[in-house]
Amino acid sequence: MPLTILVADDDPGTRLSISDYLEASGYSVVSAENGVEAFGMVEVYQPHLIVTDITMPQMDGYELIRQVRRRPSLRLLPVVFLTGRTDTKERVLGYQLGCDMYLAKPFELAELRAVVRNLLERSQMIESEWRSRVQAVQPDATTKIFAPPTLMGTGLTDRERDVLHLLSGGQSNVQIGEKLHLSSRTIEKYVSSLLRKTETSNRAELVRFAMDHHLVD
Repeated sequence: MPLTILVADDDPGTRLSISDYLEASGYSVVSAENGVEAFGMVEVYQPHLIVTDITMPQMDGYELIRQVRRRPSLRLLPVVFLTGRTDTKERVLGYQLGCDMYLAKPFELAELRAVVRNLLERSQMIESEWRSRVQAVQPDATTKIFAPPTLMGTGLTDRERDVLHLLSGGQSNVQIGEKLHLSSRTIEKYVSSLLRKTETSNRAELVRFAMDHHLVD
């Protein structure tokens, strides 16, 4: 399942070029031409990362992120600001509001992709770790998030399931990382988490567990 990125920019050319480039890189992209539209899309699409211009009509990038950060569930959502404003005060304001990275216009799309991948990789690992800790604290709860991992794998995150599916297909860490836009080191961490949650000791046992519990096709 590709990760979703929201791109907000009032310039159609910039918005289109970023969207096309990120889609070609394997991400699912939704776009907005102003902050109001972008905030509505956050509610609907629940993106994994936001790339936004600062100067936009109706609601600028600063106010967009201010509104986003007011939601407890969105306080860790990665945000990249694209802007021609390079003044120190402007940058400090952005970081105070919760921006993770500034890219000054004009910028290289390859650099944006590297930034996006790094931020998504970090946020996915934080989410995975958080879920693991919650499971450890409440092992007997009945919801999907807290269910015992050995019961049909219901304790696995979506990203862990993606890794497990590719792993069961005989993919190496490098190959899985390329498909999921993550480093091989991060994939190894996911594999370690899968081994721990399924109480298996190696990849062969993990794949067998996945097949026996119908976690993969």
